[in-house]
Amino acid sequence: MSGSAPRRRSTGPVTSPVTRRVLVDERFVLLVEAAVPDLDLAGWVAGRRDELLTDLDRYGAVFFRGFEVRTPDDFSQAARAVSPDLLGYLERAAPRHEVADRVFTSTEFNAEQWIPLHHEMSYSHNWPTHLYFWCAQPATGSGGATPLASERVITPLVPADVRERFLRAGVSYVRNYGPHLDLPWQEAFQTTDRAEVEAYCAASATEFTWLGGDGLRTRARRQAVATHPRTGETVWFNHAHLFHVSNMPAEVSGALLREYGPEGLPRNAYYGDGEPIPDEVVTGIRELYRRHAVSVPWQRGDVLVVDNFLATHGREPFSGDRQILVAMSDLYVNRSVL
Repeated sequence: MSGSAPRRRSTGPVTSPVTRRVLVDERFVLLVEAAVPDLDLAGWVAGRRDELLTDLDRYGAVFFRGFEVRTPDDFSQAARAVSPDLLGYLERAAPRHEVADRVFTSTEFNAEQWIPLHHEMSYSHNWPTHLYFWCAQPATGSGGATPLASERVITPLVPADVRERFLRAGVSYVRNYGPHLDLPWQEAFQTTDRAEVEAYCAASATEFTWLGGDGLRTRARRQAVATHPRTGETVWFNHAHLFHVSNMPAEVSGALLREYGPEGLPRNAYYGDGEPIPDEVVTGIRELYRRHAVSVPWQRGDVLVVDNFLATHGREPFSGDRQILVAMSDLYVNRSVL
């Protein structure tokens, strides 16, 4: 029997379906661009989950550009290719709407307002490890980027005396929910059943007090730093600079203080021992994040995956229409006791 002819091997160049480029000093934010048309992101990620997690460990965030992500369902499938079980959103700090199964609008604050860089839900007892953002519509006017900052840069720059004070006491968050203050508790906790809210608070080490006809006040002592579950790095991780009264415009905070007093503000942050945090301390943290932020202008169809420990995110003001959708995954259960 005669043998079959040997198969020829191609000697031409092998073209990768994507290109990879690190945006900041070879250390922060990896840009992965599709180099061929109609490349499905969910399908491409599905066989490379471990590679993506390694990239997130190394770069903190990965931007996918030029892939076929046209609908909220496309986006949901891409996120679920990384982690099949996306998270709901309880103990909300901002108004959002769910547009697909566990896919939400991004924070619906005034377009003229900066949203300071922060770690998602670092005020809570548990939080997502991974965040996903999809650009359905970049701002039709100007601005609207989602700036990022690396905690590997920020954490060592936190002044030693500030770090020591927070490490010793932690952070205490006081929130007041009501129809005329911040969010109603029904929206924040996604229930109309007070018993469900009380059970959530008990499970998350949150003190609560029902006020008046339909008000709720919570107080929770939380961590100032957190340890990455994969890399073992300890990073600055709290919402003190975002919830602190100094983050509000002076005319707004002044009016609220006159009306409700310090304990009645929609939200505020204290040291964990109850002592007030000086304005200059949290202002300094906000400025650190702003100074070291990196902004990549959105393009329609972009998907950004963020390691919530290693990177903070925010929002620049914008004009015109803009829609960024968000998903979260891999709940981190905080077992530390302050």
